[in-house]
Amino acid sequence: MQITVDQIGEINAGLLGDHERDLAAVSERLDRSGVDVDAVIAEIGRFSVAAPSWAVGTGGTRFGRFPVGGEPRTTAEKIDDIAAMNALTGANRTVSLHVPWDEPDDPKALKAHADQAGITFDAMNSNTFQDNPSTTRNGEISYKFGSLAHPDPDVRKLALEHNRAVIDLGVELGSSALTVWLADGMNHPGQASFRRQFERVADCLGQLHEDLPPAWEMLVEHKPYEPAFYSSVNADWGSSLLLAQHAGERARCLVDLGHHLPNTNIEQVVSRLAMVGRLGGFHFNDSKYGDDDLTVGSIQPYQFFLIVAELIDHGGGVMPALRYMIDASHNLKDPIEDLIQSTDQIQVTLAQALLIDRDALAEAQDDNDPALAAEVLQAAYRSDVRPLVAEARRRNGAALAPLVAFRRLGCRAAMLVERGAESIATGL
Repeated sequence: MQITVDQIGEINAGLLGDHERDLAAVSERLDRSGVDVDAVIAEIGRFSVAAPSWAVGTGGTRFGRFPVGGEPRTTAEKIDDIAAMNALTGANRTVSLHVPWDEPDDPKALKAHADQAGITFDAMNSNTFQDNPSTTRNGEISYKFGSLAHPDPDVRKLALEHNRAVIDLGVELGSSALTVWLADGMNHPGQASFRRQFERVADCLGQLHEDLPPAWEMLVEHKPYEPAFYSSVNADWGSSLLLAQHAGERARCLVDLGHHLPNTNIEQVVSRLAMVGRLGGFHFNDSKYGDDDLTVGSIQPYQFFLIVAELIDHGGGVMPALRYMIDASHNLKDPIEDLIQSTDQIQVTLAQALLIDRDALAEAQDDNDPALAAEVLQAAYRSDVRPLVAEARRRNGAALAPLVAFRRLGCRAAMLVERGAESIATGL
């Protein structure tokens, strides 16, 4: 459904009185602390995070899938849903497609549709972790034992051809990045050679890097396990860095919050990759046990705050120009409601991290005063910044309370009427 400015304005009008009082109270307190409130609001309003095309549909597990109905049946309808979400949040201005799940018959028509909806295309994602008739010559070749790491050169060649086709599609759509996540690895000890698998992937990524159009970059994404449970070729940030360095200057590392073993110091990983100029992208989600793809900030909010603090440090006081995307799976929640909640949490955490007194923190660190350093961080983390986030959305013409607006406008009910109760989005 299309959400109009008038609809949002009508809902905002009923919330505006409380919002203005809350904003005035927070602004007064922050002004006394020397915070430039307008600069913080402006940075929140500037930030945007991509919604992946596959996330507007219901996720699933190995045991079942329970669609909510009204799910997008085509890539164009996925873009419509993201446009509706962006109208509510003001912070989801881009879409990240997954190919071949989102392989359009008419790329020019899809781009025109996205342009009309006010949505642009972020990084393109290539899929060689499952066999698809359009990319595996109708089953003649299989990625069962890997793609870019496969010992058979014909399999590697086909995987490379698919990635090049994804780049070509991205050029037509106006994208400028390719994300390569591989399921390649081993389930059993001795199944393959660690070294030869890695060398084959490195060689293939080098070939892809040579094929990148001008101004494009390639992102390599690490993950310690799943679906390969004994070893993954690109298992950690060190492996990712080695692959990026081997591939070329325009290869960067992508950090997914769920792609780390429990208790990994992810903020340190972010710092290391940023320090050597290879941090290129970020996938936001949260986890309790592994790659759970839960709502952003729902399990480890303080860790997320520290990660965003490192990103802002890398950006010199603002969020750096990286590829940001929400990568979550919505098994029980309405998928758009979950994406709205994730976007809101990212905005809230961004606002908190912007409030860190960097000078005071640096002084405490240089004085070896861990208690004071903790106080500086906690002062920002414990601040109620929700009025600042709501104001940033209002200035962007979006909803003060996006989830409230989504429900009051009856968005899911409208989708059910238009698309039916049995519609299921493409993807896993």
